[in-house]
Amino acid sequence: MNETPTLSWEEANRGCLMAALSEVRTRLANFLAHIGHRSAADQNTPSARPMPQLVTSAMQPPAALETLCGAFGLSTFEREILLMCAGVELDSQFADLCQAAAKDLPYSFPTFSLAMAAFENAHWSALLPTRPLRYWRLVEVGAGNALTTSPLRIDERVLHYLAGTSSMDERLRSLTKPMDTAGGLSLSQYAVAEQIANRWPRPNGQSPWPAVQLCGGDLGVKRGVAAAACAILGLNLCVLRASALPRGADELELVIRLWEREAQLYPLALLLEFDEMEPSETSPEATANRFLETFRPPLLVSVRERRKVVERLVLSFDVPRPTSAEQGKIWKEALGATASALNGNVDALISQFSLGPGSIHAVVAQALPTNHAEPSVSPRASGTGPETQAQSSGPDLAATLWEACRFQSRPALEGMAQRIASTAGWDDLVLPEKQKQLLGQIATQVRQRAKVYQTWGFASKDSRGLGISALFAGPSGTGKTMAGEVLANQLRLDLYRIDLSQVVSKYIGETEKNLRRVFDAAEEGAAILLFDEADALFGKRSEVKDSHDRYANIEVSYLLQRMEAYRGLAILTTNRKDALDSAFLRRIRFVVEFPFPEAAQRAEIWRRVFPAQTPTEGLRFDRLARLNAAGGHIRNIALGAAFLAADAEEPVRMSHLLAAARTEFTKLERPLTDSETAGWS
Repeated sequence: MNETPTLSWEEANRGCLMAALSEVRTRLANFLAHIGHRSAADQNTPSARPMPQLVTSAMQPPAALETLCGAFGLSTFEREILLMCAGVELDSQFADLCQAAAKDLPYSFPTFSLAMAAFENAHWSALLPTRPLRYWRLVEVGAGNALTTSPLRIDERVLHYLAGTSSMDERLRSLTKPMDTAGGLSLSQYAVAEQIANRWPRPNGQSPWPAVQLCGGDLGVKRGVAAAACAILGLNLCVLRASALPRGADELELVIRLWEREAQLYPLALLLEFDEMEPSETSPEATANRFLETFRPPLLVSVRERRKVVERLVLSFDVPRPTSAEQGKIWKEALGATASALNGNVDALISQFSLGPGSIHAVVAQALPTNHAEPSVSPRASGTGPETQAQSSGPDLAATLWEACRFQSRPALEGMAQRIASTAGWDDLVLPEKQKQLLGQIATQVRQRAKVYQTWGFASKDSRGLGISALFAGPSGTGKTMAGEVLANQLRLDLYRIDLSQVVSKYIGETEKNLRRVFDAAEEGAAILLFDEADALFGKRSEVKDSHDRYANIEVSYLLQRMEAYRGLAILTTNRKDALDSAFLRRIRFVVEFPFPEAAQRAEIWRRVFPAQTPTEGLRFDRLARLNAAGGHIRNIALGAAFLAADAEEPVRMSHLLAAARTEFTKLERPLTDSETAGWS
C-alpha cells in the first residue's frame, strides 16, 4: 500500500504554489494556441499537475496562496491575475507566453488586457483601485498609455509570502522593530497585561479593533506589558515611534495600508510610542491623530498621560511602577547569593530609587563584576549608622549599588534640566546656626522618610503632602544653590537645576505639560530638584480677569500639587520672598531665609574661599570683610584674583583682590567705595 510521503509545510506550500502556477500557465498556453500565437517554446508547455488533494487539505496552516486569497477576498479571476504576475518572477515560460501574446510588441510582461482575454470569469471591476489587487497593493500597475496595457508586477512582499518566506515589507521594517520579549514584569504589571487581554475585544465584521492606551512614565515597562498582553492573545508585537510617522498624507496612507495588509497575513499588533516625542514637535500631532483614528488592526499606544482620541474607542490602562515589596523581590533575585550580605541596605535602595525590573538588573550587572569577591557592606551606605567596613578585598557593594542606581536614573532628566555636580560640604556653607539647623532637618526628613511614612504608618494615615518641599529665599549670591549642593552631596543624590522661567509657557496648558515631564522623569531616582527663580511663577495670586489669569493660578497649583506628591526633595529659590503669595508659602514644608552676610560671616567666607593649595600672601581677612558683597560675589573675586596672580607668577595678594573686585563691581554696576577697600593695596 502506497502512502503519501510526509512533507514539511515549506515543501507542501511550494508544491501547491507551483501547481497553481502550472494551471494558470496552461490556461495562457491554451488561449494562445486558440488564437494561433504560440511560439515553438510554447509548444513544450507542460500540462497542469495539481498537488494531490490529500496533501493540500492536510496542510496546517493552509498554503500561503489560500490564506492570502481568503484574507483579501480575491475572486477566481483576481487570483489568476496574481498568479500570472507571480509566474513571471518564478517561471521563465510565463515571460515567453506574455511576449507571444504581445505579438510584435517588444515587451514580455502581464497586463490586464491579457488576463481579460485569457481567463474565464473575467470582470472589469478587478481593475478598480478599490478592489483587493490594487487597494492592498498586491500588484503594482506600471507606467503606460492605458490601464489595460500597462505592465503589472506583483508586490515583492506578496511574492515572498506566497513562496513561504516570512519577511516584513521593507517600507515597514525601516519604521518598526519587533518586540518579542515580555519578561521582567512585576506581578502587578503582569496583572495589567492580563486585564488588557481579557478586556480587549476582537471586532465584529469590518470595525476596527479598540485602541489600548498604556499610561505611565516607564517606557520599558509599558513595552513589556504590551508584549505580555499580545503573547496571551497570540499576537506578534512591533514598535513604532510616533515621531517616525511620515508627515505627508499620501505617505501616511501607504504606511497604514501596508501595515493593515501585514495584519491580514499574520497575527500582528502595533505599539505606537509617544513617549520620546518632544513637546516642540507640534507638526506630528495631526499626523499621529490621523493614524490613531484610521488605523484598524490591533493598536496599543504608549503615552505619559492620557490622549484624547475622538473617532475611535480607546481603552486606557495605568501601568504602575513595582511596589516596594515587588522591588525587594526583584533586587533579591537579581543579586542572588550576594543579597544576604547587604542586610538592610536593599531597603535603603528601595526607599530612594523607584526602579523597574529592567533597571534593577542593569544596576546589578553594572555593580557586580563577573567573578567578584565577597563584598564588604557598609551600613553607612544606607544612612543607618557609622561606617564599619569589614576586612575584605571586595568593594563596598552597598555604596557601589547606590552609585549605579544614581547613574541608571539620570538619562530621563538629562535633556530637561542641568545636573549640578555636588562637591560642596557643610564646611563650605557660611550661614547662621538657625539656617543650618533647618537644612539639617531637611536632610533628616529625606533620609528617614521611608521609615516614617511606611514603617511607622504615616503614609496610610494621610496620603497627601508626603513630598518634601523647601523654599530658599534671599538675595543673589547668599548660598541658595550651594545649600542644594550640600544637601545633594550629603545625601549622595543628584541635583538638577530647572529654570522656571524656561518652563513657564505663554501657551495655555504647556506649563503643566513641561512640569509633568520633569517630575515624571525625576521620579525613578527621586533626585533633588532645584527650581530657580520661583517668583517667575509664584507671584501674588492674581485676580481672575481673563482666562490667562485663571490658567496662571492653575499652573501654580499644579506645581505645588506635584511637589507635595514627589517622593524626592523639591527646592524653590527666589530673590524676592515678599513677592510670593502667603497661601502658597503655607503649602511648602520648609522655608529657609538666606540673609545677606554680616561682616563676621564675610570674613569667614574669605577664609574658606581659597583652596588649601592656592598660594597666598599678606591677605587681611578683617579688611576684606568690609567689602559689602555676598558669598557668590566673593567667590568670583577670589577666582579672578587667582587668575591675575597666576599670570603674574605671584601668590594671591590684596592688590590682585582689589583689581578683581573692581571688575566684579563694574559688572554689577555698583560703586566700589574707598571705605570698603581701604588698606587693600
